[in-house]
Amino acid sequence: MFVDEAKIRVYAGHGGNGCVAFRREKFVPRGGPSGGDGGAGGSIYLESAEHLNTLLKFRYNPEFRAERGGHGEGSNCHGSDGGDLVITVPVGTLALDPATRDKLWDFTAPGQRFRAARGGRGGRGNARFATSTHQAPRTAEPGQRGEERELLLELKLLADVGLVGFPNVGKSTLISRLSAARPRVADYPFTTLEPCLGVVALDDERSFVMADIPGLIANAHQGRGLGDRFLKHVERTRLLLHLIDVAEHSGRDPVEDYATIMKELESFNPRVAAKPMLLVASRVDATGDSGRLFALREFCHGHGTTLYEISAVTGEGLEELKRAVWMKLEEIPKLFAEPDGPPATAPIPNL
Repeated sequence: MFVDEAKIRVYAGHGGNGCVAFRREKFVPRGGPSGGDGGAGGSIYLESAEHLNTLLKFRYNPEFRAERGGHGEGSNCHGSDGGDLVITVPVGTLALDPATRDKLWDFTAPGQRFRAARGGRGGRGNARFATSTHQAPRTAEPGQRGEERELLLELKLLADVGLVGFPNVGKSTLISRLSAARPRVADYPFTTLEPCLGVVALDDERSFVMADIPGLIANAHQGRGLGDRFLKHVERTRLLLHLIDVAEHSGRDPVEDYATIMKELESFNPRVAAKPMLLVASRVDATGDSGRLFALREFCHGHGTTLYEISAVTGEGLEELKRAVWMKLEEIPKLFAEPDGPPATAPIPNL
């Protein structure tokens, strides 16, 4: 099950209390105060890990507690510090404030660590309060409480290439042909119910990551279909592949399909619509005499844009598309993968 949002609550450990004690030993008539300090409470950290790709575990375990510090003891024995708790999250996770949705941390690479809650400081024992004028203090500090915090975790997949288009235009079939990913493929809309990642290899040294998200429809940014939930997963991609179905049985105008999807991307986030994009005519093996492919060719020719014609079923045009994607990725700075970076120039105008 793919889960890309979760709300968790973290409780850092409380600090241990300081101790009030006095040294009482034979032949030591004035032993003095010997109360030790309490140990510090454990803190809670979030750390990104490469082997995770979902927030599913947080759905069933939303609360996390770190160890509290041990109390101080006599003979100047300090309490032990509570152990820190490290919670692993997938790369691409955002830690947000659930009330304001302010970004607290963005995990963009493996091994990054964010302190979600600080452990409480241990209290001082009475040995700390001894002075030349107050040699027998009977005062000790209680340990500080550890921080408690609620966090909203939101996962945005990290991929080089994102597939967008109407439902049932062949996105899942394409990623299954180009990579080892095996998404569900069937001849009806909304077969894809969750994002899917696949690694596309050109050779032993060159590869890129492709993300397939559920299909978009008109007003997807307002909640229609599944697009509003999963559009965020193309925010970090460097390049978009816009698939348009030119098969005879489709019955839609390919230029209108393009305009509809671009409008939804623009409404969701103008920076997503402005990302570099390759336009792909899908299912060219089933065009028949409908004229859809010809109309799309004329549209691209009029705007000076290359149209890549493929058939994921027969394999036609797939190698050319892979090479074109790699060449385009080589031209795109990594900066465009960041959601807050400057927008790129769209290769085809938003109609």
